[in-house]
Formats: sequence, structure tokens, C-alpha cells
Amino acid sequence: MFSRTHSVGMFGFQTYMIQIEADISNGLPAFDIVGLPDTAVKESRDRVRAAIKNCGFKFPVSRITVNLAPADRKKEGSAYDLPVLLAILKASGQLDVNLSQSIAIGEVALDGIIRGVNGVLAMTITAKENGVKDIFVPKENATEAAVVEGINVYPVHDVKQIIAHLKGEKLIEKQPLTPTTPIDSIRVPDFSDVKGQLAAKKALEIAAAGNHNIILVGPPGAGKSMLAKRLPGILPDMTFDESIETTKIHSIAGILDNKNPFVSVRPFRSPHHTVSVAGISGGGAVPKPGEISLAHNGVLFLDELPEFRRDVMEALRQPIEDGKVTISRVAGTLTYPSNIMLVAAMNPCPCGFFGHPTKQCTCSPQSVRKYLSKISGPMLDRIDLHVEVPPVDYTALNSNQAEETSAQIKKRVNRARKIQQERYKGTGITCNAMLTPALLKKYCVLSNDASKYLELSFERLGMSARAYDRILKVARTIADLDGSQIIEKQHIFSAISFRSLDRKYWNT
Repeated sequence: MFSRTHSVGMFGFQTYMIQIEADISNGLPAFDIVGLPDTAVKESRDRVRAAIKNCGFKFPVSRITVNLAPADRKKEGSAYDLPVLLAILKASGQLDVNLSQSIAIGEVALDGIIRGVNGVLAMTITAKENGVKDIFVPKENATEAAVVEGINVYPVHDVKQIIAHLKGEKLIEKQPLTPTTPIDSIRVPDFSDVKGQLAAKKALEIAAAGNHNIILVGPPGAGKSMLAKRLPGILPDMTFDESIETTKIHSIAGILDNKNPFVSVRPFRSPHHTVSVAGISGGGAVPKPGEISLAHNGVLFLDELPEFRRDVMEALRQPIEDGKVTISRVAGTLTYPSNIMLVAAMNPCPCGFFGHPTKQCTCSPQSVRKYLSKISGPMLDRIDLHVEVPPVDYTALNSNQAEETSAQIKKRVNRARKIQQERYKGTGITCNAMLTPALLKKYCVLSNDASKYLELSFERLGMSARAYDRILKVARTIADLDGSQIIEKQHIFSAISFRSLDRKYWNT
């Protein structure tokens, strides 16, 4: 006998519909799964056989062939266990129901318990787009799947429960829609804790408003990490589309919170400097998302930047420029989104006191040059804002003057980001950092004074074409924070001042 059930396959960030075809025929007992299955899929034969027997059903003593179509795409993972089990029960006549409008996802334990799998949100979105009405998912993945409207999500605990539901004996209660409103339970340190450092705070505000990359350079104890860790508190609110895309990536990586699966707060990833290239960009036989993609629509913070391996830093160059990371393996080529704000922090030399106003640097000129040369010119050119974080003096630390809070700064950031979203509506661009060279002239209109000043600075400072583009983008953000339609001279001046630090340190 023959039967067919449906599921959703996943390869990297791509999802697609899968048909599970089961055929039971006469011959020597065998159980074969075809359709380019990986090891985890092949092992489902033993899990499914044991689960069918332990749940009180009869496993056919016949020749069983299960085909996962389309047969030319590689299948991985344990999510096909449940639909394969249902297909065998249908083909053997133990289950007589129409499953053409339903999809099942889940790993089956030997006793019939349904275990959770990764990527359920992405699978549910694909199922809905293909007209599926009902989706059966593991109970621990139900809140994640219920983020998607317009499809009935049924949380399944074990095989007996789903069979009883399909036969109409005892219906499973539908999972209520998961709220997609931002949660307030996440607490981050506040900018009001930071004394002084007005220039660095302003630079971080500009970076947050326009999604610009930024590097903080200063001696130990100046507050570089302290400032960076407070950045999430001033990042603009996520749009619904940004949240969905970020949640999909975290779902594929298997790092979603089961209680609050909808990512409504921008990610802040801070990998250790021992991270590998695969850890940053993604890796594996079928590559999983790396830190670049897990920080999509959020912040990737690299503390002590020169301590990272050179190949790791160079792996960031193309994703920063393109907003996506492409990984090629024998199994195929995958592309993950990586629209990130890179935030880096570093000391100016190995001892940390090069250029310090009061402490003497103990490093030789050669060791300083060697240390700074770990950051390549092309990498530095891709960072929009270069900010010096000087040591804080005693007067500022001992001051009782109230510092500006993160909430106050965030209001200005949200206002500037809203201006950008309205300006670029329909273009696929959401912030100034994403502007293409073709759109710079259209949206970065300069006053006469600003144009003359930029021309003079370009010639004197010997800027690259990339530096010119990035100065315009930063100036556009500064103008948005000021509520100005036209970029004025002071906006260009501020943008250029945030790119002059390389001439102090990297020309030593």
C-alpha cells in the first residue's frame, strides 16, 4: 500500500516543502529511506520502528520504502521522524485520515514522546505560504510556531496524542497566538552610570541612529567596554519584519527562549577573542549561523579587537560591506543575512598607555606599530566612526551632576530612525548605513558650504572612495538627529572628525 504525508525541509536559511511517500510491499522485511537523507534521517528508521511498537501499533513486517521528495535535495536532522511515522501507519491501514492540508514536524523518542527541533518558526512560515491549514509541532516548539498568524498550530506531546486527534477521539487544543509586542523584562545597564565621556556617548548615539560601525580606542579603565555594553539600551526599536527575520535565524541556530521565543530586542553578541572563522561566519558540513548572522539587526561587539586572529577579522570585511555572509561547502552554498552594527574596542598599544596624558607608555615604537598593524587598512576603512576614549579625570568621576539616561538618548535615536524609515520606504533600506552609492546623491543633499568643505577635506586628507561614502552616510545621520533635511557644514565637520583617529595612531 502507498501513502503520502507532508513536512518542511530546511537547508541553512532556506526552507522548502517536503513530501514523505511511504510504500509497503511484499518481499523480505526491510526499511529503507531514500531521497538524500543524512545520518540523522537514516537513523529515524530505528526510532520510528521502536515508537510504533511501544505505542501499541503494529510495525509492518514487509518491505518498507520511504521517499523524501524532492529527491535531489539533501535532507538533514530529526524533524522528519513524525511525518515518516504517520506515513507508515497510513500505508499499513492503521490510520485512515486525510493529511493533505496538514504538516507534522518533530523528533520521535523510542517511547513515542515528541521532542523539539530547530527551525520550527522558519518551517511554519513556509507551511503557511504554501496554503497549509494545520501544523503539528513538538510541545516545546509550539509558542515559537504560534508567532505566525493564519495557521492552526497544534502542540503535540506524544504519538498517541496526535493519533487520537487525527481520528477525532480526543482533539488537541490549538496553541494561542504568541504575543509579538516588545518585552520589558530585559534590563541593560544605563548610560547614566557613565561619568563624562561626552564625545564617546555622542558617537554611540550617532552609531545607534544610523546603524554605523564604530571603534573605541583608549587606555585600560577609560570605559570602552562599559560604554559598549550600554549600547543596547539606546538601540532603536525593532520593526516587525526585523524581529521575524532575526527570530528565524535564532530558531535555526536553536537558541530561542521557549517562554519568549519572539525576538523583539536587538541582539547583542560579544564573542571571545579566541573565536574561530567558522564561529564568526558560520560552519559545519551544512553550515549553521555564526556570530555575524546571530547579531543580524543588532550589535556584534568585539572587545580587545587586536587580540582576535587576523583571519577572523578579515572574514568580517565582506559581510560588513554586503549585509550577508555566503558560505560554500560540498553540500551546497548558503547565504545568511548579516546586517550588523560592528562595535569594536581596543587599547592603543600592548601596555595600553600610548598617548596617555599622565602615564608613560613602556612599549617600543616597533611593538606599537606591530600591535596596531593587526587591524588592516581595509578593515579600518569599513568602520564609520573612530572614537578616542580618554581617561576620565577625578573631577568628572566625583561629580554629583546627573548624567543623561539611556531612555533620553533612545528617544532621539528612535526619532532619527523613524525619519530614515519614512525616507527610504519601499526601497528595502531601513537606515542610513545601508545606503548604496547610487542613492547617496539622491538622499544626501549638501548645502554649498558643506559641499565645499567636503571637497577641501577629501583632497587634504587623501580619503578613499569608501571613506567619502561613509562620511556622507554619517553626516546624513547627524543631520537626522538635528532634524535637518539638508546636510550642513557642521554635520560634515562632525562626520570627518570621527574618522581622523587613524591618522593619530595608524600613521605612527
